[in-house]
Amino acid sequence: MTMTSSRFVTFLLLLVCFSATARAQAVLPEKGREGGVRENVFGLGLAGGAATGVGISFRHHLPGSWSYQITGGIIKVDEKRSYAVGAEGQYDLIRAAASRFFVVGGFGYYYSGTGNGNTMEGPARISLGVGGEIPLVGAFHISGELLFTYFSDGTVLPLPQVGMYYYFY
Repeated sequence: MTMTSSRFVTFLLLLVCFSATARAQAVLPEKGREGGVRENVFGLGLAGGAATGVGISFRHHLPGSWSYQITGGIIKVDEKRSYAVGAEGQYDLIRAAASRFFVVGGFGYYYSGTGNGNTMEGPARISLGVGGEIPLVGAFHISGELLFTYFSDGTVLPLPQVGMYYYFY
């Protein structure tokens, strides 16, 4: 086993071992009578997709049915630098104890190149679609989205996105 795969296995084992203590942490509450969450809930995790960013992600569920998410990441190898930043807004259509279904709209900007500028043909993106989220273990949740994405070069594609978040109050 390589060093990278042994670290990954160790991480998974730690995640499983500490899942019992993670259950004591915050889990997204169900909607109240007013139709939304009654307090602020924050999430930190990883997100990836070609519409609204790749990398570390912050999510904020506002009191009510609205949420927003900010995502960004950067990689530099030799002279080539690549980064992605994006944001999205989400509106809950359904929130239950074990799931959340929402509509989502967002934008992103992707860069890849050296000092000569961006080599991507459609670096700016605007998207609209739907998403869902379910709890994985304790306060860890996974989400998936399908977004119709307009690229700045005129291309329109339906693109998936995924994310994993740890929620806290």
